Order: sequence, then C-alpha cells, then structure tokens
Amino acid sequence: MAYTVKKLAKLSGVSARTLHHYDAIGLLKPAFYGLNNYRYYEEPQLLLLQQILFYRELGFSLNDIQAILARDDFDKVKALQSHKKVLEQNINHVKTLIETIDKTIAHIEGDVKMKDEELYYGFDPEKQKEHEKYLVEKGIVTQAFLDECNQKVKNWSDKEKNAFVQDIERIMGALVDALDEGVKPSDPSVQSLMREHYEWICRTWTPNKERYLELVDLYQTKDFRTFYDKRHPALLAFMVEAMKAFSLKL
Repeated sequence: MAYTVKKLAKLSGVSARTLHHYDAIGLLKPAFYGLNNYRYYEEPQLLLLQQILFYRELGFSLNDIQAILARDDFDKVKALQSHKKVLEQNINHVKTLIETIDKTIAHIEGDVKMKDEELYYGFDPEKQKEHEKYLVEKGIVTQAFLDECNQKVKNWSDKEKNAFVQDIERIMGALVDALDEGVKPSDPSVQSLMREHYEWICRTWTPNKERYLELVDLYQTKDFRTFYDKRHPALLAFMVEAMKAFSLKL
C-alpha cells in the first residue's frame, strides 16, 4: 500500500511539514512521485521512518541519523535490536523519573513532603557537569560565576522552578508557531519573543552581546540541538537567526 504525505502523517504522527523537510534534505525520500506530483511512501519508507523516529527518541540529531542510515553496513534488524537494548537499559531510569514526577506533584499539592534531594532523583548529574564544563571551557561563563548561578538557582522555590520551565516552553511554542506561519526571524513579533528569551536567560545570568552570541554555538551542541529538533526540524536555524538579529539591540 502506498501512502500520501497526508496519510503517512496521520499514521505516524509526524507532521506533513516534517516529512517534506526529510525529503528536502534527503533523509527520507518517497518511493515515487505521482502524476499529480504527490509523494507516495511504501513499506521500505515506513520502516525507514520508524528507524528515524527511534534515533530521534534516543537523542540523535538529524545529521547523525542521516550518516548512520547512509552507511553501507546499516542493518535494520541489528539497529532494532540495538534500540531495544538501549530502551531496556533506560526502563529503570524512566521509572525513577516518573516516580519523581508523581512525588513532586503530590509534594506541590501538599499531599506528601519530599526531601530536597528527592526532587532530583533520576537526573544524570554527569550530564549537568558536562554542560557546566563546556560553558567554562568556551569562556561563556567563569567557574566562579557558574558557582554563583548554581547557588542562585538552588535557592529557588518550587514555584520559581516550575515558572522557569513553563516560560521557556511557552516561548519555544510561540517561536514554532511563528516559523510555521512563515514569519521572518527579524520580524518585530519574533524579536519580541527573543526579548522574552533574553529576559528568561537573565534570571540566572546576564550576558552582554558577545556572551549572548556565544550561546549560538552552545545551542548547536548535541543535547541542545535535540531540544530544538524535537520541536521542529527548522527551529534551531530559525532561533539562531533570531538571536543574531536581537543581539544588535544589546
């Protein structure tokens, strides 16, 4: 059976825009184009899309996925077995995070009292250390300033922590909407969102123009790229251009 973009989008949950983007970059080409110039996908493409989604779930960037799938020795069955092994290894980690979420909700609602350290059960402290090391090595912040920043965040209330996360999610959602609507990064509406993004950053530290632009490099590292790519495959490039335009106001 051959699927159009619309039908495959409904079947897989991947947006039509994303499928078009995958075609444009050569990551997932359709089986054929119809006389109406519609894209049509068959079972090999459906299986390939599944592989792409598995790698995305595991945090790989689109560039990394494309390189893996293009290898001559790529084996679908071995790849699936590898995905299964990684997911099994992550089961206990995910369970711990779910338990932390449930306990935190109960804590906020006043049903239970959590110890401070329980708020962070399940998170990987080594990843946080890697991020902090990168920030210092790149000269984006000094170790002394980073220590000061961590101390500031450490004293936040649960309400402040939740607001911090919710605000960035709202800003990212608004940027995706602007991107989908074809608004340019330099548009006043987008720049207004970048002002909010800058003010959000300033809750933990206040970068000057030079430091702010260095964030562009930071955002293109693997973990940050995954953060953006999961929201929209073109979001990171859009964000970079918007940040460069906003930096002119600093």
